[in-house]
Amino acid sequence: MMDGIIVIRKEKGYTSHDVVAKLRGILSMKKIGHTGTLDPEAEGVLPVALGKGTRLVDMLTDKEKTYEAVLRLGVVTDTQDMTGTVLEEHPVHVTEEQIQDTVNGFLGEQMQVPPMYSALKVNGKKLYELAREGKTVERKARPVFFYGIEIQKIALPLIKLTVTCSKGTYIRTLCNDIGEALGCGGCMESLVRTKVGRYTLEEAYTLAQVEEIRDQGKISHLVIPVEQVLGEYPKLMCTQAGDRLLQNGNPLIQELVNENVKEGWVRMYGSTGNFVGIYQWDQGKQRYFPVKMFI
Repeated sequence: MMDGIIVIRKEKGYTSHDVVAKLRGILSMKKIGHTGTLDPEAEGVLPVALGKGTRLVDMLTDKEKTYEAVLRLGVVTDTQDMTGTVLEEHPVHVTEEQIQDTVNGFLGEQMQVPPMYSALKVNGKKLYELAREGKTVERKARPVFFYGIEIQKIALPLIKLTVTCSKGTYIRTLCNDIGEALGCGGCMESLVRTKVGRYTLEEAYTLAQVEEIRDQGKISHLVIPVEQVLGEYPKLMCTQAGDRLLQNGNPLIQELVNENVKEGWVRMYGSTGNFVGIYQWDQGKQRYFPVKMFI
């Protein structure tokens, strides 16, 4: 079984779940999961986890993401993008200075209300299912963070933006909120996710390319191994005396580890160099404790 991730370039018309389903067929394996939903009409980077790599999903979902979005001013829809029903149309009379000032106002931490057309669940039912039934329910605003919002081009009523943000951020909602702040309304015209963590669009493969590479017998070339995905964390090895404890997922005292790294996560290896999992030092208990095991 392959363990790690493949960086997929999701194309328009597929849901993230569609991508997983198709990959299960292409790779003939069941244990596959995606690392963050992209709307069907959006495209771009979607890291997909395989085998033991599925234990990475929550780690990769937490990574910051970068998008290229086109905002259309003057149009408000029920889905906050151009796939929805138009609710309002307004003339657009704004200056570039007004646009820049408004966009800058969204930098940093913001409270964002998730759209009704989203996969979030309320009382066990997805919001978009309720929306399709004509229902609207109250959604709590959630904290999100915008690390950067750059205006690439203004050709009114269209504005091209590059947005770098935290997990759980809806770019559709950002477009809606910018339009509302400008007084003319707005919605998202198009969306491409160009980066998730350190993985970029340039290194992503379409499903058709994955299938072609599989037929060439080179599919392993696409799989980024688990320990490489976690390569940003320091590497520690336990001594031979600590191997049994490590293999059983037990905490390790400092004397059983070859180096002294006591900040953040570390990659823990057995004495023979086999990768076992992510550990973290607990100052109070004076031990390294397992965060996530990959054996």
